[in-house]
Amino acid sequence: MTTTDAASRESKPDAATMVMDRRHVLLVTGMAGAGRSTALKCLEDIGYEAVDNLPLDLLPVLLAGLGQAAMPDMAKPLAFGIDSRTTGFSSDSFASLVHQLRGDPAFRVNLLFLDCEDDVLQRRFTETRRRHPLAQDRPVVDGIHRERILMGAVRDEADLLIDTTDTAIGDLKSLLIGHFGPGAQADLALTIVSFSYRHGLPREADLVFDVRFLDNPHYNQELRPLTGEHDAVGKAIASDPAFPGFFAALTSLLWPLLPGFEAEGKSYLTIAVGCTGGRHRSVFVAGKLAAWLSEKGRTVTLRHRDLSRDVARTTADATR
Repeated sequence: MTTTDAASRESKPDAATMVMDRRHVLLVTGMAGAGRSTALKCLEDIGYEAVDNLPLDLLPVLLAGLGQAAMPDMAKPLAFGIDSRTTGFSSDSFASLVHQLRGDPAFRVNLLFLDCEDDVLQRRFTETRRRHPLAQDRPVVDGIHRERILMGAVRDEADLLIDTTDTAIGDLKSLLIGHFGPGAQADLALTIVSFSYRHGLPREADLVFDVRFLDNPHYNQELRPLTGEHDAVGKAIASDPAFPGFFAALTSLLWPLLPGFEAEGKSYLTIAVGCTGGRHRSVFVAGKLAAWLSEKGRTVTLRHRDLSRDVARTTADATR
């Protein structure tokens, strides 16, 4: 390499620096009733300027003005709430806008899609006595069905999908902080989620691993009331002869995949680990995997989707 080449490389900022110098624009969308307004409030709490239901054709005009102006060092990141109620909305126009904004060098644009199971959406609208925006004079279920078709193309464009079916507000805020908070890094953000197959696969999962082949602590009377977060349960699972080889193979599989996902421009990756009850094996393996990735310097958010639900059920059974 010549001296000129070396000097040129030293003066040129690396890709991570260039990404962080661009103002972050987060587009928040999803199914009506899935928590968009709540997510925007959480984002405000962590430092975003949040605007809800800005007419779609005004968004590029607003961002063009911001892009032409000199950006203050402390300029806040921006979050815009957009859904099927937004003036001028259509899945094609929104998808086109996302592609347009992603090509603007002044901004780092991400699309967050909030989803939820249909029966839970229906219950939320019924409990709040709100009309679905796409079913003003029809049953709520018709509006949900129509919107799911309408939002299909938008969902496919999302950088990150969060399923709020069983996500408490505090957990949603923790997820948003992990992905978009001040400490979030420019590299691939990882979410590890444990789950119960009894309650279905996580909608947001990119990769799913089944650990039901491991010895089940549920059949140990002393371990049954505990969870995979307890040392005794962890030691029992780790003592299964199948565990060491499995975990070594799991990490060996995942580690070389991460640079590949980053090279393809993926910003977020959700890895789901499931067992029968979502209480022992999946919780332990998910926690161990999250710890291993953190030790390797990766940004990791850990969530146990069905643990509180299963704990509540176990407690209720014990008091009968």
